[in-house]
Amino acid sequence: MYKKVHSTRKVHVVAPENLTGIRLSTPPTYAAGITGIKVAMDHAMNEMGAVRAFQTLMKMNQKDGFDCPGCAWPDPDDKRSVLGEYCENGAKALAEEATTKKVTADFFTKYSIQEISSWSDYEIGKSGRLTHPMILKKGKTHYEKIEWEAAFKHIGQTLKNLDHPNEGIFYTSGRSSNEAAFLYALFIRAFGTNNMPDCSNMCHESSGVALSQTLGIGKGSVTLDDLHKAEVVMVIGQNPGTNHPRMLSALQKCKQKGGKIITINPLAEAGLKRFKNPQKVGDYFTGGTQLTDVFLQVKINEDIALLKAILFSLQKIEEEKGGVWDHDFIQEKTANVDLFLQDLSTHSLSDLIQQSGVAPEDIQAAVDILVPAKKIIICWAMGLTQHKNGVANIKECVNLLLLKGSVGIEGGGTCPVRGHSNVQGDRTVGIVHHPNQESSKNIERVFGFKPAMENGLDTVGSIQAMYEGKAKVFIALGGNFVPAASDTYYTAQALQNCDLTVSISTKLNRTHLIAGKTSIILPTLGRSEKDHFEGKERFVTVENSMGKVHASQGKLKPASQHLMSETDIIANIAKATLGKDHVVPWMEMSKDYNIIREKISEIISGFKGYNKNAKDGFYLPNNARIGDFSKLPGGKAQFTVCHLPHHQLKSDEFILMTIRSHDQFNTTIYGLHDRYRGVHNERRVVFMNEKDMEKFNLKKLDLIDLISEYDGQIRRANKFHVVPYLIPESNLASYFPETNVLVPINHFADGSRTPISKSVVVKIIKQ
Repeated sequence: MYKKVHSTRKVHVVAPENLTGIRLSTPPTYAAGITGIKVAMDHAMNEMGAVRAFQTLMKMNQKDGFDCPGCAWPDPDDKRSVLGEYCENGAKALAEEATTKKVTADFFTKYSIQEISSWSDYEIGKSGRLTHPMILKKGKTHYEKIEWEAAFKHIGQTLKNLDHPNEGIFYTSGRSSNEAAFLYALFIRAFGTNNMPDCSNMCHESSGVALSQTLGIGKGSVTLDDLHKAEVVMVIGQNPGTNHPRMLSALQKCKQKGGKIITINPLAEAGLKRFKNPQKVGDYFTGGTQLTDVFLQVKINEDIALLKAILFSLQKIEEEKGGVWDHDFIQEKTANVDLFLQDLSTHSLSDLIQQSGVAPEDIQAAVDILVPAKKIIICWAMGLTQHKNGVANIKECVNLLLLKGSVGIEGGGTCPVRGHSNVQGDRTVGIVHHPNQESSKNIERVFGFKPAMENGLDTVGSIQAMYEGKAKVFIALGGNFVPAASDTYYTAQALQNCDLTVSISTKLNRTHLIAGKTSIILPTLGRSEKDHFEGKERFVTVENSMGKVHASQGKLKPASQHLMSETDIIANIAKATLGKDHVVPWMEMSKDYNIIREKISEIISGFKGYNKNAKDGFYLPNNARIGDFSKLPGGKAQFTVCHLPHHQLKSDEFILMTIRSHDQFNTTIYGLHDRYRGVHNERRVVFMNEKDMEKFNLKKLDLIDLISEYDGQIRRANKFHVVPYLIPESNLASYFPETNVLVPINHFADGSRTPISKSVVVKIIKQ
C-alpha cells in the first residue's frame, strides 16, 4: 500500500477487526438524567473504588481542586455545584486517569508489543497506569525498564546527533499544563526548530485561522455568562451531549431565560433534543428541558449552502422591511460588506436550499427566530472544521454575526468549543509552529538566546517529513498520535521510520507499539495527582475554552513513586540535550513553577500578575470580546466571500463523517456503548439512511467494507455493521479511530491543513 518501512516488528497498526456482539435499542429522546449518574458512578467505582471515587470527584473542577482531564468546557466563575461540578464523561475521564490498575515493568516482560497490539484500543487503554520509564531497543519486541537518567541521556544524545534541529518533531497534546507547554516550547526553540505539531492542527486549526483573519484573534469571543444571556444560540456541527455534556446546563439556563436554540447537524443527537439536569431534582419528575427549537438536518459539509440560504432570506426581509441588520455596527466596525452582499445576491435561494438538504419550512423557522435577535452566539466544533472548506465554514458563521452586530456585545459572539482540556492554553503559551515575532523578541530579552524563527512543521507536515526520512526523532508530550492522525497506515509507517520515538504518557496506548527503531516511554503524573517537590506541593494552570486561566492542583497519591511531572521531564530532556550550563535555568524552573509563570508573564501579553491571580483565575485579553478590531486591515472586522463546496458524488459513492461514540473521548475508549444512538457492545458500525440501505440491498446489521480512493490510492476499512439511522441520504457516519484509515494524508482544509475527517468520499462493499 505504501513504501516499505524500516521496522521489522510485526504489529497491528489498527485495532483488530473483531466484532464484539452488537445490540441495538431505540435511541433515547433526552440526555443525562438518572442514567447518566449511574453510568458515571459505575465507571468511577469500577476503576477507582467507591471511597476514592467519591472523594476525588468532589474535587474535580472545584476552585481548590483540579481541572477535569477531559474537555475544555469552562467552570462557572461564581458558585460551583456542591454536588459535583462534572459530567458523565468527565467522571469517565477521571476514572481512566485515576484507575488503580497498573502497567508495571513485569507487564512488558510478559507481553510483547506484537501481542499487545493484537488487543483492541479499549483493551489496551484498560491495562492501567504506566509506572516506570521503559525502553524498546532496536530490533527487540519487549519493552525493558530504564532508569530516568539513562533515558534522558539517550534522548539528549540522539537529538544532539541529528544533522539539523529540523530533523526533530515535537508533538503536544492538549492535556499538558501551561507551565509544561511553555517550557517545552522554550526548549524546542532553544534546540533550534519550530517543528511543533499540536493536536489542534487536527481539530480547531480551521477555527483559529478563520477567526484570526476575520476578528483578529484565533479564539472565541464569549464567556459562559454570555451563553446564559443569549437570545439565540446556534449549535452547528457539534454534539455537546457526548463531547461537552456540561454545555447542556448552559443551554438549559439560556432556554429558561427565554433564549432560543437552533441546531444544525447531519445527525439528530439526543443531547440537543431534551436535557434532564442530574443536579435539578425537578427534572427527575418531568421531561426535563427541550433544548432545540429548530433542528436543521443539513447534509454533510453543506453548512455554507444552508447559512447562505438563511442569509439570503434575512437579506430579502431587510430589503423589504428593514430592521434586520445592524447598519451602525456594519458601517463603523466592518469592511467588505458590499462584496459579501454582492456575492450573496448571485445565488438562488431554491438552489441553496436544495444543496443544503434542509426543508424550506425549517429554514424559514430559523429565519423567523433570527430576524429580531441581536444577542446571537454561534457554537461549533469538528463538524465545521474538518473539511477542505473548514476555514470558509467558520468565516460564513462570522458573516452572519457581523451583519447582526452580534460580536463584541453581551450575550453575542463566537464560541468554538474546544476539545482537550488545555489545548487552547498550550497554543497561548507558545506551542505554535509559526513563531510570533513579539514573543521571540521577548524570549531573547528574558533568556538571552535567539529562538528559532523559521516556520516549523504542523501535524500533516511532520508526518510527511518522518515518512520521507527527513525527520528522525519524534517526541510526544501526551496524546495517542497514530490513531489520532489521519491516514493511519501512512502515519504508522512515518513513526516507524524514525530512529527514536519518545512518549510522555500516563497510560499505555497504541502509539507506544507503533514505535521507531528505538522507543522510550516516560511515565508522568496525571492531572488528578499530587505534584510534590522536596515536600512542597505544586500546582499548574490551564486555560479553558473561553479564555480563562486558572489553577489546577491534584489531590491523589501518584500511581507510582517513579513518576515525574511533565515539567520535570521536559527540563531534564533540555538539560541532557543543551547542557547544564545553558543560559536557560531549566532545572531551577522545573523545581519552582512560580518561576515559569513569572517568565510567561514577561514574555506573553495578558499574563501580568500571573502568580498572584492564578488561584482565583483571570481572563486573558480578547479584542473581539470588546469589539476592538484595530489589528485587522483598516482596523475593522472582515466580511468574507465564501464559496460553496462541490461534492460531485457518483451513484455508488457516499460522504462519510467520522464521529465519537458516547463512550469515548478522542482516542480514549471508555466502553463499547453509544447509548444516545442506541448502539451497544460494538464500535464497528456505520450509520446509514434507510433509503440508501434499500438502494444497495442492505439489511440492518449487514456487514460492509468501506473504501476511499484519492489520487489513485485506495484505502480500506473492513467489517462494519450497517445501522439504520436518521441521517441524510448519501451520507454516512462511523466512529474514529476505526475509520481514520480512510482519511488521506494529503487532503486537508485550505488555509489550516486540518484533515478532511468529516467529509471523506467512500464506497461500500457488502460482505
